[in-house]
Amino acid sequence: MHFVYVVRCADGTLYTGTAVDPKQREQVHNSGRGARYTSGRRPVSLVYSESFETIGDALRRERELKRWSRAKKEAAISSRDLAKRERPSASRALRPA
Repeated sequence: MHFVYVVRCADGTLYTGTAVDPKQREQVHNSGRGARYTSGRRPVSLVYSESFETIGDALRRERELKRWSRAKKEAAISSRDLAKRERPSASRALRPA
């Protein structure tokens, strides 16, 4: 199982990535060994994740989310509506963060 996740950084920005275990990845980001972007914006907190059968599906979804505006991401996170896609795709399950 592969996941797309979104973390909120201490400065309020959002970071989107993929991982096998989003909770563990959050800990890696908070240790300073995560992405360069998050290393100077700690602590981060996991605000969203969704699962995919394959890494390819997860990477496609990550790319899609990274193209969204911040306003669209914030609205979707607050309404837990990120799982509603603009087009149909592989099955996935919304996982509360």
